Amino acid sequence: MLKKFFLNVLSSFVGTWVALFAFLIAAIIISIGLLARFSSDTGLPGIKNNSILVIDLDGVIEEVEEPITPDYIALLNGTLEKPQALNVIIDAIDHATENEQISAIYLKCKALSAGPATADAIRNALVKFKKSGKKIYAYGNTYALGTYYIASVADKIFLNPYGSISISGLGSSSLFMKGLFDKIGVEFQVVKVGTFKSAVEPYTSEEMSAPAKAQLDTLFSTMWRYMRQEIGQSRKNVDAKKLNSLVDNGLQFASAEFVKQAGMVDELAYERTIDGKLADLIGIDKKKLNFINATDLVGISSITSSYSDKNQIAVLYASGEIADGALTGINYEKLVPVITELADNENIKGMVLRVNSPGGSAFGSDQIGEALDYFKSKKKPLVVSMGDYAASGGYWISACADKIYADPLTITGSIGIFGLIPNCEKLLSKVGVNTQSVSTNPSATLNVPMKALTPQQLAEMQKSVEEGYDRFISRVVKGRNMKRDRVLRIAEGRVWNAMQAKKLGLVDTLGSLQNAVEWTAQKAGVFDRYVSVQYPVYEAGIWDFISQKGLNITKASSNNKGECEKYLIEIAKHLIPQNRIIARMPEFMVVKL
Repeated sequence: MLKKFFLNVLSSFVGTWVALFAFLIAAIIISIGLLARFSSDTGLPGIKNNSILVIDLDGVIEEVEEPITPDYIALLNGTLEKPQALNVIIDAIDHATENEQISAIYLKCKALSAGPATADAIRNALVKFKKSGKKIYAYGNTYALGTYYIASVADKIFLNPYGSISISGLGSSSLFMKGLFDKIGVEFQVVKVGTFKSAVEPYTSEEMSAPAKAQLDTLFSTMWRYMRQEIGQSRKNVDAKKLNSLVDNGLQFASAEFVKQAGMVDELAYERTIDGKLADLIGIDKKKLNFINATDLVGISSITSSYSDKNQIAVLYASGEIADGALTGINYEKLVPVITELADNENIKGMVLRVNSPGGSAFGSDQIGEALDYFKSKKKPLVVSMGDYAASGGYWISACADKIYADPLTITGSIGIFGLIPNCEKLLSKVGVNTQSVSTNPSATLNVPMKALTPQQLAEMQKSVEEGYDRFISRVVKGRNMKRDRVLRIAEGRVWNAMQAKKLGLVDTLGSLQNAVEWTAQKAGVFDRYVSVQYPVYEAGIWDFISQKGLNITKASSNNKGECEKYLIEIAKHLIPQNRIIARMPEFMVVKL
């Protein structure tokens, strides 16, 4: 028995050392490769005449480029990859517009996961590119709404002869889990302000409420109308009305030949033939084609080259859910010091806060808002540019800007807050667990999700939520210079797209991040000499270079257990938040195209 024990221990040590040895070998190989690259490269990858910029519309597109988190398992498995970033794609298209060596853009349309405003921003950049007289070709085996919306601006759209246009309109779904929680003995106690603040409904209701349905109907129909009109302006034979009719009559199931006859695409072709068509487009031999991707065109080092300039317009990114102490998303403990430093930095003449957030912690939102007030106290212009979402807590931190820009498809508003406290007493009873508590005061066990809240505790929490809501409303009244009664009428937790929000006074101008930067520079009086600089400072690490060396051969495929664990963790993060008072938009309003 003892011998078997020592053998097991020994095998464990051997396994560990083998793994470490394998990683050491991999690290040495990577280091040699990187040294070889750095010793041979004189700068960014070369751009030849008649180059073609390739935009891969595939996978998730993040708001901003961020350093890769170390992942040794992915490295050893060959699955390390860097997500695409919207700011890199837009910069690359802008570079291609001005660069005479870039002759065309090729859109490779695959399985894209992007928000409506992200897709619209890419499309608008492509529209600007076309005005330079250069051409855009797009190819896809299948086009979903997001990829087709972007590709519709192309001079030619190619579709696989066995492909399809999988467009069925705009909508979203949510799971209502009250029946499940009733069966297992979990009750959710809710305190909230706002008729339309429906983020709690999946946990407390068996179906969507009438107010929630009404706001979604208005939200989606307005956004869908806008997208159809934009597509119709780009496609000569498909106006907004015809597109809607095609979708109503089963466009997503139609054959490629029918799609072509309807004018949705220009040619049916297999992907292997596209290189020849691109070569014909720019008038060169196919063997001389030179493709360049967005990251190589922009160059990693270029975004950190202007931090010493004396006329900076800072572009500060606030992307993700607002969570106290979080490692990802918006952590006020990290963001507030950056805002303070920018306020005190004499080289910063103004700031654009790029908000892409569905909200989160009301406490964190308030801390960020106060820091932004401090920035404004330095008499520097503060402008907000909204991405896919700037709702609830995301609107809280936006409200007091001097000017608010948003994409027409931005989702914003949701001015309201709530608290959601689980009670697992019945569940514990079913498995033979009885909870006993001893406390000096009634609220000592408030954060323990094992007993129902008393009427007094519920009343105290409701009062806290109402005070938070009042604080939110007051900030909007002050920031938007609106009467309180008017803000109360358009608040109530209701979400709006930016086109509606502009009419209501929640947004000033429909425009891009670049529009916001230019207005800020003019307001600061440095338009003729400004540089826009990204904050927080992006510093590419060794992992970023490793990911670019092609070690990310395939996407990671998680096993079922891993996916289940990630899902349960996400559920737990939402059900038992670090801060009881939440300013967040409903989950089922998060739209991906």
